[in-house]
Amino acid sequence: MLPNLELDAVREEALYCQRCDLWQTRTQVVVGEGDPHSSILLIGEGPGENEDLTGRPFVGRAGAVLDKALEEVGLERESVYITNVVRCRPTLVQGGRISNRAPKAGEIRACEPWRWLELNLVNPKVVVCVGAPAAKSLIDPKFKLTEQRGQLFPKEDGRTYIATLHPAYVLRLMSADRAAYNTARGHFIADLRSAITAAR
Repeated sequence: MLPNLELDAVREEALYCQRCDLWQTRTQVVVGEGDPHSSILLIGEGPGENEDLTGRPFVGRAGAVLDKALEEVGLERESVYITNVVRCRPTLVQGGRISNRAPKAGEIRACEPWRWLELNLVNPKVVVCVGAPAAKSLIDPKFKLTEQRGQLFPKEDGRTYIATLHPAYVLRLMSADRAAYNTARGHFIADLRSAITAAR
């Protein structure tokens, strides 16, 4: 795999970012990883606890769901590029416990320069928005995941965008509703296959 020196420089600079208040509670910045020349880029919402600890996107149980789905559609994790809308873990403290939360609008805006630099330097043919926050940030602020997931959205930048379910959501269904889990996982796999077809 050939390096992307410009992308490496952006990653290095992003590690010291203080553009929003998330730098005060993060363990580390979670930058994108994978093939820096991939035709497919997957972008999620933001790092969770495992990502914050390891410095890698989509690890832990949800990451395992993603990895297995990629394998099922014939992709290796290393053959795509994986990143997030925000690069620091958004947290909520309640009753002395720290939990994940959705990133705020200001945090998303603060991370935009890193996101667009990363997107333009990888320059994929297809961007897979993993979950509603990513779809609202990159496709349309009024995007409705339940109605529009799996649809292809060609954009002015020459790329095609598609949104799919977040693997964390698919994972939650596993113990709550097996039939709904099977349906959701089927949608997830189908959306990844659509992305592969669009990237050819």
